[in-house]
Amino acid sequence: MIEEQKNNPLHGVKLEALLTELVDHYGWDVLASAININCFKSNPSIKSSLKFLRKTPWAREKVEGFYLYKYKRLPKPDDEQYELPPRDRKVPLNQKPRDPAVIEVDKSERPKRSVSDKKSSVSDKKYDAPKRNTSSQEAPNQSVDPWAKWKSKNQD
Repeated sequence: MIEEQKNNPLHGVKLEALLTELVDHYGWDVLASAININCFKSNPSIKSSLKFLRKTPWAREKVEGFYLYKYKRLPKPDDEQYELPPRDRKVPLNQKPRDPAVIEVDKSERPKRSVSDKKSSVSDKKYDAPKRNTSSQEAPNQSVDPWAKWKSKNQD
């Protein structure tokens, strides 16, 4: 006899459907900032993310937890349920999913610049040589060569 799991919100939800739903609603940038997983940051795709999430239980739990508590906005679990992975948690039948939480990417995070951007910004800057002290205390016949004093002492 198959037991019905009415109070398990992830029962029957495939990881691919869950991830597709999150990406369609939030996008890769928001997921990368909210869930610190590299597969969402560098060349993200559904296929590569699924491959990683299926092999990595801790990452899958992070994504499933985000889905339950940010996207579906279910109340946080009690201490006993929190110890279980999200797929094994039970949600009371009177708690229904709400509208997804609004999450924005932090504007203070600066996007990474490409190598060509770095090269152009370095080449655009002009090199400012340190300014020499041209006060009246300097001897007028003093050479511009910084090693001049050392050379003259060693030649004697």
